Amino acid sequence: MEEKISVILVNYNGKQYNDACINGVLNSTVAAQIQVVVVDNASTDGSLQKLRDKWGTDRRLHVIALEENFGFSRANNEGIRWSIEQGIKYFLLLNNDTEIEPDAIGLMMEYHRKTGRIVVPKILYADRRDTVWCAGGSFTPVIRKAIQRGLNQKDDGQPGQRMGKDARYSKSGRCRFANGCAVFLSREIVERVGYLDERFFLYYEDTEYSMRAAARGVEIGYCAQAVVYHKVNGSTGGNGKPANAYYITRNWLLCNSIHMRGRKHVNGRFVLFFIYFICNRTAWFFIWLAQGKWGMCTAQVRGVRDFFCKKWGRSPA
Repeated sequence: MEEKISVILVNYNGKQYNDACINGVLNSTVAAQIQVVVVDNASTDGSLQKLRDKWGTDRRLHVIALEENFGFSRANNEGIRWSIEQGIKYFLLLNNDTEIEPDAIGLMMEYHRKTGRIVVPKILYADRRDTVWCAGGSFTPVIRKAIQRGLNQKDDGQPGQRMGKDARYSKSGRCRFANGCAVFLSREIVERVGYLDERFFLYYEDTEYSMRAAARGVEIGYCAQAVVYHKVNGSTGGNGKPANAYYITRNWLLCNSIHMRGRKHVNGRFVLFFIYFICNRTAWFFIWLAQGKWGMCTAQVRGVRDFFCKKWGRSPA
């Protein structure tokens, strides 16, 4: 009997995205192995009720309704824990603002079985399907900033397209950063690396997880043949909101600080990182100030304050 794969979708007011994502997953070439788990973060747009009305009697989909919005990490962790309780050994964490090619999950599963790695697919823009959003990733050498490989580059692996010698995004292989949009894990990996850190709430949890995986000897692999289409910022509403400025500011510090699980992810370079951080955030402060976006400025200041006060989780505003 083939092993089950739990596809975990976090829903927060994703009414317009859920059906397309779920239908795509259930039309997968490995559909018989799929268990969809939707974790709802106390949505207010009627999406939870819509999910229950449409899928309530379908055993292929299980809904976990959280009593409040606990954030991306906690919701995914709840989905993983439920799946483990059901005896499921493989998990695909997938944004609900995505659609997948039918063979994507099977290809990621096969790649994981061959390598034992965390697996990420090729992610293309949903509205520009010849353009890469993320083809694996890496980190800059000094400040350890996560870089999405291939961002806004033309995909060199389109069906029927002749691939040259430098077909960079059509070659699978090891990478260093697993973007949280689509990540294939196993129970063994979770036992070695742990769960997502729930202090982050939103943003940088995937960066920290990638760093922690490397520290614990777990590699990340990019599976070029597995294709996912992302409706970018569909689940977060974009980065132009004060709350997002808060999370990016606070969590960037948290991820790179010596306080993260007692481990220096930046290998003693925290001072250099902090200088870069101050320059970057100061520049954005004055850009937002010139644009009259005072809410973004104050949110950023709160992010720095709450990092030093060790206030984690959801934004206070």
